[in-house]
Amino acid sequence: MWNKVLVAALIFGAIATTGSLAWSDEDEVSGAALAKYLPGAKVTLQQGLAAAESQGQPISGKFEVDAGHFQLSVYTAQGGKFSEVLVDHVTGNVAKSEAITGGDDLADARKQMAACAKSQKPLKAAVDAAEQSSAGYRAVSVAPKLSNGHAVAVVMLLKGTEVKSVSEPLE
Repeated sequence: MWNKVLVAALIFGAIATTGSLAWSDEDEVSGAALAKYLPGAKVTLQQGLAAAESQGQPISGKFEVDAGHFQLSVYTAQGGKFSEVLVDHVTGNVAKSEAITGGDDLADARKQMAACAKSQKPLKAAVDAAEQSSAGYRAVSVAPKLSNGHAVAVVMLLKGTEVKSVSEPLE
C-alpha cells in the first residue's frame, strides 16, 4: 500500500517539477484554471482518444490551455510518424492534425510510443480504470511511460480544483 502511495507521490512530484503533463507549459494553468474550462468540454478524454484513432494509434492525450485556447490534444503514431490531433472538445470531431517533426514533442512521442509498444491494454482502458477508482474525478490527461521496464499509464484527474495522479498498469 505504502509503495503505491510513494510511487504516486513521486510521479506527481516529478510531473509538477519537470513541467506539467496535464497542461501546456506556455500558460500558467492550475487545477483551478483548468476547472474553469473543463465544464465546457462535452467530450471525455476517452472519447477524444477514440476520435483520434482515425489519425493513428493514440499514444497520449490531454486537455490543455494553449495560447489562451482550451483544447483536447491527442498524440498519435502511424507508420513510424507522429501527429498531434486536436479534437473538438464540444463535438468530438477531429478539428486538426499536425505532424510532430522535432523538439521536445517528438522526444515525448518517441518515449510514449516505446511504452505503448510494451502495452497490452489501450490507454482508454487505463483512463476508465483510473476514473472508476476515483469517484467524482474526471480524467484530464493520460501518458504512458516505462517504469522498471513495465508499461504504465499516468492519468491526471480533476475534481473541482483538486488534481491527482493515478498510475495504471498497461500490461
